[in-house]
Amino acid sequence: MGATEIRDYLQEVADLLTGDGPQHTLIVAGGALLAWQGLRESTRDVDSVRRIDPEVRAAVERVARAHDLAFDWLNDHAAGFLPFTFMEDECSRLLDSSRLLVLAAPLDQVFLMKLYRLSAQDYEDLIALWNRCEFTSPEHAAGLFREAYPHAPEDPGLVSLIADVQKAATPRAAT
Repeated sequence: MGATEIRDYLQEVADLLTGDGPQHTLIVAGGALLAWQGLRESTRDVDSVRRIDPEVRAAVERVARAHDLAFDWLNDHAAGFLPFTFMEDECSRLLDSSRLLVLAAPLDQVFLMKLYRLSAQDYEDLIALWNRCEFTSPEHAAGLFREAYPHAPEDPGLVSLIADVQKAATPRAAT
């Protein structure tokens, strides 16, 4: 899914939530947010750091059937990676309907989440994110990572890894 499909599918979920009831909140993070922001071409799924209510899950499954998507194309798998320092009031609005509010996780927090669960794709995403984050240095980012994940094992190579990300991202800023 690219940015347009993500927006359209989330709007369809919102449209399916009819009648009276609470406004459900999703907080998008991960590859879907990067695609939405134009930092990545596409993603396989949309990750929310907020748990998904059964009513929303039913709408997600209806959209999945209508578009031949995986039933968990919108999921809450990222909830397990939520940084200790995550503040919902720092999120920005992506979609706001009467029954569904979709927020964007702050990019600094997404960077830290990707650093925590680091895969090859996450590394590429870190490079794409670096120039959109507010870190002043690799040391600053590593310090915020330690605050966000105080339970994570100490990694003596963390600052060096982040410095490599910064170095790889620097030419992208100049172009």
